[in-house]
Amino acid sequence: MSVIAIIAALLLEQWRPLGDRKAVFAALSGWADWLEQSFDSGQSHHGMIAWVIAVLLPVAVTIALYLALAWMSPFAALALDVAALYLTLGFRQFSHFFTDIQTAIKDGEVDRAREHIGAWRGESALHRSREEVIRLAIEEAMAASHRHVFAVLFWFIVLPGPSGAILYRLAAFLQRRWGGKGEFGRFASHALYILEWPAARLTAASFAVVGDFEDSIYCWRTQAAAWPDPNLGIVLAAGAGALGVRLGMPLAEVDALQARPELGLGESADAPFLDGAVGLLWRALVLWVFLLILVTLARIF
Repeated sequence: MSVIAIIAALLLEQWRPLGDRKAVFAALSGWADWLEQSFDSGQSHHGMIAWVIAVLLPVAVTIALYLALAWMSPFAALALDVAALYLTLGFRQFSHFFTDIQTAIKDGEVDRAREHIGAWRGESALHRSREEVIRLAIEEAMAASHRHVFAVLFWFIVLPGPSGAILYRLAAFLQRRWGGKGEFGRFASHALYILEWPAARLTAASFAVVGDFEDSIYCWRTQAAAWPDPNLGIVLAAGAGALGVRLGMPLAEVDALQARPELGLGESADAPFLDGAVGLLWRALVLWVFLLILVTLARIF
C-alpha cells in the first residue's frame, strides 16, 4: 500500500500542488514558540524534552490513528497516507523557483534570474554572476529535492503509516526554528542529523545510479566531508559528480569572499546543466518508485 500512496500523492501534487502552507506553518510556529517559552532555560536537556513533546507526541498520535483506520478499512489507512504525503512532500513547493530561473537564463535575462535565486534563498543576489546564479540554483534544487522528497519518502517507508514523513518534516522544521538557539536547540540539530544520516546516503546513491556513477562516488568520498553540513555535502557532492558539473566554490559577496569548498568535477555551471539537474532529479525519483514497486511485488508473490 505504501507505493500506491506515494504514487497517488506525487500525481496529486503534480496535478494540484498545495501552494499555500501558511496555515500549517503558522500553527507549527505557534506550537514551537509556546514550547520554547515553556521549556527554554538555557539547558540542552530542556530542549530535548521540548523536542520530544513537539515531535514524538504527534508521531505517536499519527501511529495510533493509522492503526485504528487500518483496523476499520485499509482504504481509510491509504487515504491517511496519501493526505500526509500530500502535505509533507514538496516537489512543486520549490520547483517554480527553479523553473523561473531556468527560463530567465534561457531568455538571457540574468537580472530576473538573480531576483528569483535571491527570493529562493532569502537574500539579495543582485551582485551574483551568471555562473553563480546557475550554480546556486542547482545546489538549491538538489538540497530541496532531498529535504522535501527523498528524505520524506525514506522515513515514510521505514516507519508505520505516515508517521515517518511527519517525524522527518517536524524534525526539519524544529531544527530551522531552534537550531541556532544555543543549548536549547542542540538536541533539535542532533536529532535531525541522525534522521538525515541514512536518508542523505540513499539520496546520494540514487544520484550516482542514474548519473555518472564513478565520478559521483569519487566526489562523495573525497569532497563531501569538507561541506559545513556533512549530510548535505554528501547529497551535493554526489549530485555534482553525477552531473559532471562543478558546484560549491567561493562566492563573491559585496565586501568579502564567502569561502566554500569545491564540489563535483568537470565543467563550470552553465545553462545546459539546469536541464541536466531536472533530468537527474526525475530519474532518481523514478528509480525510487520502480524499486518500491519491485519490493512490493516480491512481497506479494
